[in-house]
Amino acid sequence: MKKKIVVPLILLLSSHTIMADAINDMFTQYQQQGVSNASEQTGKTLWNKKFTDKKTGKDRSCTSCHGVDLTKVGKHVRTGKKINPMAPSVNKKSLTDVKNIKKWFKRNCKWTLGRECSAQEQADILTYLKNQ
Repeated sequence: MKKKIVVPLILLLSSHTIMADAINDMFTQYQQQGVSNASEQTGKTLWNKKFTDKKTGKDRSCTSCHGVDLTKVGKHVRTGKKINPMAPSVNKKSLTDVKNIKKWFKRNCKWTLGRECSAQEQADILTYLKNQ
């Protein structure tokens, strides 16, 4: 019976460690780019801020696809494709791969803000996300 309790706990701890490693790697890179601190509140504000698409005139925000509640499944506004919850508290795979984090920041910032996010913006958003 102990094995059934220990195995899930080990898996839970290892996924948390993987997330922490990826986030630490990202913050090391941000520091190398001049970011000295990151704000969860600033990240939350940026996550919820509406940006107007210059081509369509429509407002976009991170919540457009991911929703306000990051523990829930999101849905891409154009394709309708399901987006797994961003909150690491419910999605153990969220924020565990540096390459993936960079890819999605690049793609989603361009789509939402109309430009790439700065290192400071990424650090703030990542700080917000990791605490969800």
